[in-house]
Amino acid sequence: MDTEIGPTLLRNGDASSSNKYRGGWWRDIMLAYRTLGVVFGGLVTSPLYVYPSMNLNSPTEEDYLGIFSIMFWTLTLIGVVKQTNIGFLPTKRMSSSGDPSLTNQSTLAEKESKLATFLERSITARRILLFIAMLGMCMLIGDGILTPAISVLSAMDGLQVPFPSVAAVEALSAVILLALFLLQKKGTSRVSFLFSPIMASWTFTTPMIGIYSFLRYYPSIFKTVSPHYIVGFFLRNGKRGWQLLGGTVLCITGAEAMFADLGHFNKRSIQMAFLFTIYPSLVLTYAGQTAYLIKNPNDHSDGFYKFVPNPVYWPMFVIATLAAIVASQSLISATFSVIKQSVVLDYFPRVKVVHTSQHKEGEVYSPEINYILMCLCVVSTTDADIMDKQFHAAGVVVILVMFITTILLTLVMIIIWRTPIILAGLYFVSFSILEGAYVSAVMTKFIKGGWLPFAVSIILAFIMFGWYYGRQRKVEYEMSNKITLECLAELLSRSEIQRVPGLCFFYSNIQDGLTPILGHYIQNVRSLHKVTIFTTLQYLLVAKVAPNERIIVKRLGIRGVYSCIVQYGYADSFTLEGDDFVAQITSSLRAYIERNLDEQLHISDEEEISDLEEAKSAGVVHVRGKTRFHIGKEAGWSDKILLRFYEFLHSNCRSALPTLGVPLQQRMEIGMLFRANLRNAAVLSVITYLPVLVENPVGDSVADVAPRAVRARLLPELCEEAGRGSVFTVLDVAPRFDAVE
Repeated sequence: MDTEIGPTLLRNGDASSSNKYRGGWWRDIMLAYRTLGVVFGGLVTSPLYVYPSMNLNSPTEEDYLGIFSIMFWTLTLIGVVKQTNIGFLPTKRMSSSGDPSLTNQSTLAEKESKLATFLERSITARRILLFIAMLGMCMLIGDGILTPAISVLSAMDGLQVPFPSVAAVEALSAVILLALFLLQKKGTSRVSFLFSPIMASWTFTTPMIGIYSFLRYYPSIFKTVSPHYIVGFFLRNGKRGWQLLGGTVLCITGAEAMFADLGHFNKRSIQMAFLFTIYPSLVLTYAGQTAYLIKNPNDHSDGFYKFVPNPVYWPMFVIATLAAIVASQSLISATFSVIKQSVVLDYFPRVKVVHTSQHKEGEVYSPEINYILMCLCVVSTTDADIMDKQFHAAGVVVILVMFITTILLTLVMIIIWRTPIILAGLYFVSFSILEGAYVSAVMTKFIKGGWLPFAVSIILAFIMFGWYYGRQRKVEYEMSNKITLECLAELLSRSEIQRVPGLCFFYSNIQDGLTPILGHYIQNVRSLHKVTIFTTLQYLLVAKVAPNERIIVKRLGIRGVYSCIVQYGYADSFTLEGDDFVAQITSSLRAYIERNLDEQLHISDEEEISDLEEAKSAGVVHVRGKTRFHIGKEAGWSDKILLRFYEFLHSNCRSALPTLGVPLQQRMEIGMLFRANLRNAAVLSVITYLPVLVENPVGDSVADVAPRAVRARLLPELCEEAGRGSVFTVLDVAPRFDAVE
């Protein structure tokens, strides 16, 4: 199903649908097999470029032994201990979807932890934490741009070992990347079905060559598991050895995507694949590479292909090329996941998200993000200046994402998992020292190309913060000015307010109260339809919603006024025609009226149903609200920048709701313009209509709905107050509509 995700989301997903996918060892084994083609591609192909990325000058046997020891312990501590075990610690607070980003947010409000209390009380601390989380997400997306290009280029370099004159490596790499991104729309399951056999071949053949190599060249290579080789390496090389950490960190490239890819699979399958396949494969491959280089110390610039025996060179070149294609998948899938999660949490402009699985809510694909990544990857592959800087940039991204993960995971351990502070502190100190050493080393590459991911991250972070800031300002206003039922009843009791014929669906994303646009609509137009249904569409973390649970209706204690919640899952085909949608709602409402006697209004069921039928036959109108900021001269410079940027993003992003196939002549938009310089955003202007609404669906002219005298009185005053006649007129006639923002 194609879903345009907005911020309205329930997190009480159907556990049965996810348990079905998680239960049973055989299912986990099959999922573990599929993770090879999605999660671990970037990590397991790192031998293609780790040694070539190091600028080694006359390396000795002791240098190579020290480097292998560093890589062994990096893979063990960060890969096995942190990413695969501590990061996946079981907790009953984890959401049933298996996605750590969907952990019940209410647990963050628990006050037993002093840290949680501090974060609740300190807005500065919360903003810093939000910035750190945003930065980590942006870095991960930046990694999704660099890793595919590096992996494919490194594999294609194998053509130049036997044929140094081949100069079309970049063009071939770009073609391969184009094909990879065009495959994404098939979904993770189908892609992993194609890719997993390739990665299974890679993870079997490379360690076999590694075993052959170290048995032939250096059988005692595993003596380097002793950390004293690391100490000796730094004592001999000093500052030079510290700088070489910027190359060894690439051995863990791709592990940072494990958390983000969790929504595509489950915890146990990822653990099984890493511990029993990926980790031993990497250790044996690096052992074989190192053993070969000890005997051939000057071949490190072609460290992978030179250690491959000649009889199997071309088969390994084919496997390596295919594996490099697969390697790009883990970061691409991770990017889709973090973008989708950010949209759900309302931290990123709405984009189209396609759920490609009937079983896993986290298995998603975004066309816009896919094509943006594709263009950036191709440019970074074909541009010579960017290509030379990629290895420097990749190391910066990888370790910074790791370090941010350590910070956030420490907070999760203390606040959510209730880990004893001593253990959480030990975890933080241990991994901060390890990753801090890597961070300090890769920062020396900043000028050489490490600035590239920072540039991408800053742009993305500005987009996220601008969107978040604008949304928060609007939510604050809407929540502080929402209309209560008592206020609505008082408004409708006034003699000047008329109930006009017709059935109105008034869309809102506020459940506890009514949207403030309603109050301005009634006060200025002086009317409300005879039957008005305040409708909220909710996206649930389940595949499909049962027909008897899809529509929830209730009375609001005012004659002809009802609320309706329409629920749908990620696999539901939610493209109803307008008339079918209306028929379903009215049928559910009729059944509700027949089952529930209204003792408050003292009218019979027959009268209430008669009102509904008359209103429906008179005509149906679908009303949505659309608000914008008026940024006056009094607004601060930061408000002006952020809110204007938000308006630009909002005008170019997708609708918050899926299309319902509502005819244009049945749609109405209500605009509200309010000041940006006031914390509670004073309202400036109110009602305008779509140009296509020459007549309303009831059959009356627009003047009957918005009396000419009222419009003549209001609009000039509002134009003058807003400045330069800037009354908000909605011109959106696309075949879709939003809720109230």
